[in-house]
Amino acid sequence: MSEPSESLLAHIGWRGELPKPPADQPGLRVARVIAQHRAGYELHDGDHAFNAQPAPRFIKPGIDPCSRPAVGDFVMVTSAKPPMIERILPRRSELARAAAGERHLRQLIATNIDTVMIISGLDGDFNPSRIERYLMLVEGSGAKAVVVLTKADTSDAVESTQQELRKRVSASTAIHAINAKSADSIGVLSEYFGPGTSTVLVGSSGVGKSTLTNTLLGETRQATNAVRETDSRGRHTTTYRALIQLPSGGCLIDTPGMREIKLTGEETLDGDQFGDIEELAQTCRFGDCSHLSEPACAVRAALEDGRLDNARWHNYLKLRDELSVAADSLETQLRRKTENRVLTKSLSRRSDEKFERR
Repeated sequence: MSEPSESLLAHIGWRGELPKPPADQPGLRVARVIAQHRAGYELHDGDHAFNAQPAPRFIKPGIDPCSRPAVGDFVMVTSAKPPMIERILPRRSELARAAAGERHLRQLIATNIDTVMIISGLDGDFNPSRIERYLMLVEGSGAKAVVVLTKADTSDAVESTQQELRKRVSASTAIHAINAKSADSIGVLSEYFGPGTSTVLVGSSGVGKSTLTNTLLGETRQATNAVRETDSRGRHTTTYRALIQLPSGGCLIDTPGMREIKLTGEETLDGDQFGDIEELAQTCRFGDCSHLSEPACAVRAALEDGRLDNARWHNYLKLRDELSVAADSLETQLRRKTENRVLTKSLSRRSDEKFERR
């Protein structure tokens, strides 16, 4: 296989100059991870897709999951049969959440993306608090967040719902209401899918991610299912993350529906989503104000005169507490890793000294 050119790789989101193959492995070439399966990875070099296996070091037990190849990664791969992923090129953005369980390990959702579209249905799925949680994950990822409300054709309260959400979302975050089945309706999203761009769709099952993908493609490629009438939730029609090339020249990563959106512990509250609340709290008379009964509390004053939405404030408190617990868990985990590494080195040194004395 020949080395792909920059112009070919641009079709799958590559930017800039191609890196030179390392001197000790001159046959490596660049490709992008477009899917991950139990049996390995699927890559694309801008011309065609092919399967590849990860180098053995990527599958060692105990390795940080974020150190492994992920959908969206640009990698350097051998020309062997089957090809082997040898290196992960620097990521310009990473969208991650905490994996299920109690260890708060980061789980990559997608990498090298420009836009994260948070998809929510204008039905029983609509949940501003969940959208705020997604926005916290996006902040710091290096990507831009956009909220997309689907099923606008089934709702009589599109405008009022958008106004309600605007009270909870930063002014810098765009909100679009669409009918994902209509090519005309999704036209407002075209600016995010231009040539060379990469966008990932996130949201619950049944919100219309696969339907939107099919409409963007102009064909039915992703399976779709109806949602339950009781809670507007659907089954996982998309079962794994996959990067898809769009006719517009952009790349789209469709993801399975997420039931749990855990914070990793690395998020902050002083960004676009909640930065105004943090600044407001700084203007209270007392530095340790609990915002409950202290005099001259700026937060309570804002709640009373309507400048601060009450539901947003309570979700902020919930996320603040959760973030504190996650950060403590992450710090403990990192400290244990460091202690184990030091202990391993110490035991190794003692072993070497013991054998040298013999």
